[in-house]
Amino acid sequence: MSQPRRTSRRHAWAVLTLPALLCALTACSGAPASGKSADAPARSAPPTPSGPPGTLFDNFHYSGPEDPSLTANGWEVRDGAGSPGIKDTWSSAGAGFLSDATAQGGRVLQLQASTDGTKQGTKQVEVQSTGTDLFTGTYAARVHFGNKPTSGRNGDHVVQTFFPISPSDSSANYSELDHEYLPNGGWGSVGPRLDNVSWYKADPPDRVNHTFKQRLEGWHIMMITAVDGKVTYSLDGKELFTSSGKYVPREKMDIHFSNWFIDLPFTGGPRTWDMKVNWFYYKADEAVSQAEVQKAVDGFYSAGTNYINTVPKS
Repeated sequence: MSQPRRTSRRHAWAVLTLPALLCALTACSGAPASGKSADAPARSAPPTPSGPPGTLFDNFHYSGPEDPSLTANGWEVRDGAGSPGIKDTWSSAGAGFLSDATAQGGRVLQLQASTDGTKQGTKQVEVQSTGTDLFTGTYAARVHFGNKPTSGRNGDHVVQTFFPISPSDSSANYSELDHEYLPNGGWGSVGPRLDNVSWYKADPPDRVNHTFKQRLEGWHIMMITAVDGKVTYSLDGKELFTSSGKYVPREKMDIHFSNWFIDLPFTGGPRTWDMKVNWFYYKADEAVSQAEVQKAVDGFYSAGTNYINTVPKS
């Protein structure tokens, strides 16, 4: 089960101005705001997006971690200090934006964690939003999990995650909602397993959780719906776990995608673990079914829309 996040978060980002006029989904022209291809020159800033109210969508069409559009669209790649996992081993080197024939639209965000069993030889990776003002509503992402390393010996206690979380671990209204896949288990448990964890407090830990024991190699649609005083976690349209009472969001959160190691169980050569993200979708204050999410995402792809953010700022 998850450990508290002891993250060191930077907060330097560009915030886009919201459009004055919001168009309906079917009417969006969808001019790509982040329209990045691997060989395209980076733009200094994307145009202001327009679209259905209370919506955030991104299919990660960027040229790389240094693409100005990545920052302008409210994302940053973690680099440096903090926990969880192997402390102070976070590196932007593991984040890439690649072509992938198995992905919708043919592009992905790749998160590659690597280790040789030593702290010095370990790199963890995380991409997070900053100042996105996400609270109640529907969170969804199409994520590819790895059940074995892309290279090297198997056996690492790796955690591949998608989660919204408070900007500060010390917040009085701390909130965190986790989808965590552990192909080889960890914390004394065996894998493969998917842990869903709703947090009330990070320190001391106060949380409720559920474990779904199944191999999840490949692509899956992960969803978290937080409305009407309850949080529901689902996988490919199947509800897995619901929390309520105090285990619901109490403040606005950022979204994180992370690939990290619980510990270093063995040395003996380098190995790499890949996690991929095809797209992320958020709808404020509404419970949206997987079918409705996919319909909206399909509409954005059909219109050529790579990024949109019409979530009201606080």
